[in-house]
Amino acid sequence: MQRYDRSLVWFRRDLRNFDHAALYHALRQSRRVYCAFIFDRAILDALPRADRRVEFILSSINELAAGLRDMGSGLIVLHGHAEQEVAQLARRLGVDAVFTNHDYEPAAVQRDARVAAGLQEAGIAFHGFKDQVIFEKEEVLSLAGKPFSVFTPYKNAWLKKLHAQDNDFYLKAYSIAPYADRLAHPPPHCAADAPTLEQLGFQPTNLLQVGIYPGMSGGEQLFDDFYERLAQYHETRDFPAVKGSSFLSAHLRFGTVSIRGLARQAVELMRRPEGGQGPATWLSELIWRDFYFMVLHHHPRIVARAFKPEYDAVQWENGPAADDLFHAWCEGRTGYPLVDAAMRQLRLTGYMHNRLRMVTACFLIKDLGIDWRRGERYFAQELTDYELSSNNGGWQWAASSGCDAQPYFRIFNPVTQSQKFDAQGAFIRHYLPALAALPDKHVHAPWLAPSGVLEKAGIAIGRDYPGPIVQHDEARLRTLARYAVVRKARVGTAGAEAEANAGDEEGEGGDTM
Repeated sequence: MQRYDRSLVWFRRDLRNFDHAALYHALRQSRRVYCAFIFDRAILDALPRADRRVEFILSSINELAAGLRDMGSGLIVLHGHAEQEVAQLARRLGVDAVFTNHDYEPAAVQRDARVAAGLQEAGIAFHGFKDQVIFEKEEVLSLAGKPFSVFTPYKNAWLKKLHAQDNDFYLKAYSIAPYADRLAHPPPHCAADAPTLEQLGFQPTNLLQVGIYPGMSGGEQLFDDFYERLAQYHETRDFPAVKGSSFLSAHLRFGTVSIRGLARQAVELMRRPEGGQGPATWLSELIWRDFYFMVLHHHPRIVARAFKPEYDAVQWENGPAADDLFHAWCEGRTGYPLVDAAMRQLRLTGYMHNRLRMVTACFLIKDLGIDWRRGERYFAQELTDYELSSNNGGWQWAASSGCDAQPYFRIFNPVTQSQKFDAQGAFIRHYLPALAALPDKHVHAPWLAPSGVLEKAGIAIGRDYPGPIVQHDEARLRTLARYAVVRKARVGTAGAEAEANAGDEEGEGGDTM
């Protein structure tokens, strides 16, 4: 094991001072360890000036800094271009090595390669570690040594590898406390407190008002609450009006919780008689997360292209009429209540329930005929928990262009999805109060309600709530025609028969947890 006098830990998507791979290895290998975080202008400058993610990160950074001070250290916080700031800070501190945790997004991989090259020129080592997944890159491969493209065999291989080691080896925490005395205070010439939101050039948001609590304490509070409900997760997770999810996705995104700790808790509960099916279902969603990271690592082209290349031949709607449809979708004005309620939840809170992410994505793609990449970019802009790999995987699943995707001839019916997963209309009424007085029977498709029912509820279609901007049955036929270029390439007689008989399918595309 290489030994260093002084090292620097570069925090990124791992904003915690416990069970932290890079911090652990730096402390074990170094006499003194400094800690830093950089608000990277290469990322921030492209964001809207009111962005919940920036506020989440800043609050989490302040909590991390306080936690490191309690351990006898501190956190250097800089605002600039990370590629330049890391090398400059490393030289000012006189460190021998920089330690950080892997980031799998293509732009981040390229950035880290440039940082490593620059540090190498200065004689400074650069070490990266696995931290935000249980298994990464080539750790889970098929028997032929190839990356998986279908989730279920990947999951089976993932579980086999996990249980091949005794004592849950892959889920063990990286213990920081035994080495905490090696943490160093930043020298005066390098010390930098966290900037304010205004100094970063951003405006306050409604982050706390919508119940998103950042930092390690926020993640811990959410998991403690979820743990009491975990045994029922498999029964409650699909219903947006029910408190069934963990709501930990933003904390997983920014590393204020440990993926190893979460998976370990799920595995331990699975082994108890009272554990029920919920923990196994939730662990499966954590495996989906690893799966999408793995896919992105092996196929970085999916950021802009279909995983299945033949789907790039699909011709999407474009022009002013398509733009109008897209904006109606973004603003929750489609006339389909479940879709509109979900889109309003996203705009108001920065969050959307996983079942609804699938419903709204399928509606944009297969009812409106709009390129999945437009929807993906919109979600990337609005979601506090935005994760490139999972967001891309979910959108390509809905577009049928991804690995392990929803077959193109299975097209969600937004009305039957609404009737199944929000039967009493509680979620719809919360985000669409104009429909509050409609009976349950009619809240899913108000335009079909008798005039007397609408009049009694005080609703006029087109005045109080829009009529449907597209007829689902007609849109379904257009979608099948649109995907004809794929049908010719991928299906024969049996496939055509399956297409003709296909109806509204539930599907499974990974969870936001």
